[in-house]
Amino acid sequence: QKMTGGRGGGSIFAMKVLKKATIVRNQKDTAHTKAERNILEAVKHPFIVDLVYAFQTGGKLYLILEYLSGGELFMHLEREGIFMEDTACFYISEIILALEHLHSEGIIYRDLKPENILLDSYGHVKLTDFGLCKEKIQDDSVTHTFCGTIEYMAPEILTRTGHGKAVDWWSLGALMYDVLTGAPPFTAENRKKTIEKILKGKLNLPPYLTPDSRDLIRKLLKRQVSQRLGSGSDDGEPIKRHLFFKLINWDEVINRKLDPPFKPVLSGDDDVSQFDSKFTKQTPVDSPDDHTLSESA
Repeated sequence: QKMTGGRGGGSIFAMKVLKKATIVRNQKDTAHTKAERNILEAVKHPFIVDLVYAFQTGGKLYLILEYLSGGELFMHLEREGIFMEDTACFYISEIILALEHLHSEGIIYRDLKPENILLDSYGHVKLTDFGLCKEKIQDDSVTHTFCGTIEYMAPEILTRTGHGKAVDWWSLGALMYDVLTGAPPFTAENRKKTIEKILKGKLNLPPYLTPDSRDLIRKLLKRQVSQRLGSGSDDGEPIKRHLFFKLINWDEVINRKLDPPFKPVLSGDDDVSQFDSKFTKQTPVDSPDDHTLSESA
């Protein structure tokens, strides 16, 4: 969407439209929607998508977000097949800082997966899609909601035994495994068998991974939460000190000084070439308000 007047005149933004009539049929969805807006309004960080503003009509909630022309990390992973370790290290390091920041604000992300990691026009990471986040955690607090993408989910979410911010570090381990090998660590032909593998399956690490990457993945994918790297009160600090990141200067990471491995070649601000053409060829249609269904939203 291009803004035509006011302070954003001529700039390109992304717009997420949530139909309140659909939202109010499910109380959990209502909570998710409110959480997404609250989180985006509260959190400003170099590696988290920026909410420009939000507004609502009788039947819909509109979130106006910065447009990230670099596309999904998922698309680049599809093209490459797997990432080399130095490439993976760049993306993982930026994601760690985004997750640490969310945790410091009392937020568990819970939905880390390649599709939710976008790249800006320079090739830096931006986490997006905060519909599944849990707000306001304390250090020892656990939450019992079951939602998110199953292949990257921590065992304690699947067993509904309550979970804290360490679930994000499990998901980081699953994501790291995925970008380095071409698939998540635990997958099967259906949801039930995938859950069984996540809870009990053996972690198979390909021999071509370096000892440092194998060690970090093992330490992040610990089923026993207390043994998982990042589960302590110092959150992501022990992860950042791991030898996998021995060449990383964390001050350079937060200041976006590292050279992105993939730099989008864009024709202009409104270039959509880094997104799947299956979606970009569709004409956006704003469906009518189901106004009468959503008075309570």
